[in-house]
Amino acid sequence: MPYPEELQRLVERELDGLEFSPEPATARLVEAMRYSLLAGGKRIRPVLALATARAIGRNERDMLPLAAGIELIHTYSLIHDDLPAMDDDDMRRGRPTAHKAYGEDVAILAGDGLYAEAFRHILTHQQGEPRAILDAMRELATATGVDGMVGGQYMDVAGEQADAEDLRRLHELKTGRLIGASVECVLLINGMTRSDTSDFCEFAAELGVLFQIVDDILDVTGTDAALGKPQGSDERHGKRTYVSEFGLDGARELAERSHRQARASLLAAVPNGAPELEQITDFIATRSS
Repeated sequence: MPYPEELQRLVERELDGLEFSPEPATARLVEAMRYSLLAGGKRIRPVLALATARAIGRNERDMLPLAAGIELIHTYSLIHDDLPAMDDDDMRRGRPTAHKAYGEDVAILAGDGLYAEAFRHILTHQQGEPRAILDAMRELATATGVDGMVGGQYMDVAGEQADAEDLRRLHELKTGRLIGASVECVLLINGMTRSDTSDFCEFAAELGVLFQIVDDILDVTGTDAALGKPQGSDERHGKRTYVSEFGLDGARELAERSHRQARASLLAAVPNGAPELEQITDFIATRSS
């Protein structure tokens, strides 16, 4: 499916221009941070932020600091997910993971650094009313903390999902909350309240679930080359997934249903259309890596 590559290129340029510290003693740490940050990928989360800006009539460039910060946080989560104590993956985006390239100690600190630098970058460079910026930062912190990404990761590690409802909740937190924040933080910076953005929020939440269902399918059907990491890692770790819970055909049916719901919520949020958000939604539903 088409993908808003123009927005992706804007994100890449913003990320490439980031400078974390001039301190010579931490040069290797910065190198490790940039190693993972600039490893490529579709940049779905920051592109979502820029596409949301367009959808509400804002210049997407106005949201580049926020978009970059979101990608710093996503990269931190990937570095930590790959660690031996977590998913124990040796490859990410077609090359050695951060802990394989720099050692576990440096990889942990690189993730920590990216998370902190994300908030510093946004608070330093993002333009907007101070109260609106604080509201957005509160949402981003919540989406990535115990009531969001980290909490979902803990649920995954603990492996205590009793049923399909628990599985969906896990992924709403682990994957969906940061994807949702990529949309919601743009709205908050632009002074919109949750009562103004309920359809957008429903769209963002469903998009996060769709992403994870497709991710689970690809872990079974994808190839190492396409995925940029070993295929079948979820099965090797004995994780419950949408495929293990519903079977491959059932997971595909759930993905189709989730795709339809996301598109319906997006249409309700932007009745006149939002081409870039539509493209991202369709891409997530049909992606192969």
